[in-house]
Amino acid sequence: MLENYYGVIGFAVIALGFSWLVDHSPLAKHTLSRRMDEHRKQWMMNMAARSVRIMDSQIIAGLQNGIAFFASTALLGIGAGFTLITALDPVMSAVGDVPFLDTTSRIQWEVMSLGLLVIYAYAFFKFGWAYRLVNYSAMLLGATPDVPRDQDTTAEALRGAYRAGAMNVVAGRQFNRGLRALFLSIGYLAWIAGPMAQIGGTLLVAGLLISRQFFSPALAALAAGDDAMGEVSIPSANAPETGQEAV
Repeated sequence: MLENYYGVIGFAVIALGFSWLVDHSPLAKHTLSRRMDEHRKQWMMNMAARSVRIMDSQIIAGLQNGIAFFASTALLGIGAGFTLITALDPVMSAVGDVPFLDTTSRIQWEVMSLGLLVIYAYAFFKFGWAYRLVNYSAMLLGATPDVPRDQDTTAEALRGAYRAGAMNVVAGRQFNRGLRALFLSIGYLAWIAGPMAQIGGTLLVAGLLISRQFFSPALAALAAGDDAMGEVSIPSANAPETGQEAV
């Protein structure tokens, strides 16, 4: 009986191992997500120097809309999971003729369907909390003082920007964990073809996610931007314009 659930055990080990790798391992600081954390903080530091923050508010609204979309997707997944549990007999009879699908144990299908529900519920809670944290980030953005006018205001503006940036980083990490759960659920669905297929599907998805975090063109673009700054000549504010001679 236990051999039927090796796939679930393998899925849990792979999911936890991947989470440790990108969140807590010594290599975590080299991931795309961790590199973007620095840009989130820099964004808020730059925000503190702007008196008009319409652009910042629009970016926050865009983040909220994206998180809300995925939260709705996770909620739909929960509903689909409940529907699958209540309609197992028709589903099992519909796929029973497929040679590589295991439809011999109803209990196994119920357990696997419950596991899928747990994954989508976890993702929904992560997205819901990320949405709330982005709201907090927007409040901290609004609480950050206007363009510095004196030394005290400058210090408070920097403290406010740091708080807003740190809150935005936490929100981003919660959102990433929700996305990770949705992606890994695709590998989990391979359980209908057997435990080995489930482990193989989960490994495939985890491999794709690792590639995106450590070897993706997006990460290369961030690194290229850092390297390019050493080659860019930024003109002085007092430099003469083209076609004009310095006095």
